[in-house]
Amino acid sequence: MFTNGLKMDFPKDKDIVNVFSTSNRGFTAEELAEQCVGQIVNVSDTAPPVIRDQAKAFAKSIESVIVQYMKQAIHSDRTTVYNVLKDAGHPDLAEAVRRL
Repeated sequence: MFTNGLKMDFPKDKDIVNVFSTSNRGFTAEELAEQCVGQIVNVSDTAPPVIRDQAKAFAKSIESVIVQYMKQAIHSDRTTVYNVLKDAGHPDLAEAVRRL
């Protein structure tokens, strides 16, 4: 039987959980890229201004690259779904996917 207690220290001044939601739609590539960059790039508010500004500029640059590749991935996935539906004998459904 496990008798040792588990102790976890959580920072009291930092968010440890973020919740994002949308209403009646999925997330856009831009919204997801912003969330992604938040996980990749982090700089302290107390960092020297030059470092902080450089990190923020880097984050914006990375965000635009992520958006570009996410949009390509979405387009590629829709092409795959279109072809699968068309090959399965559902040209009307395939066309509806293509128009998304």
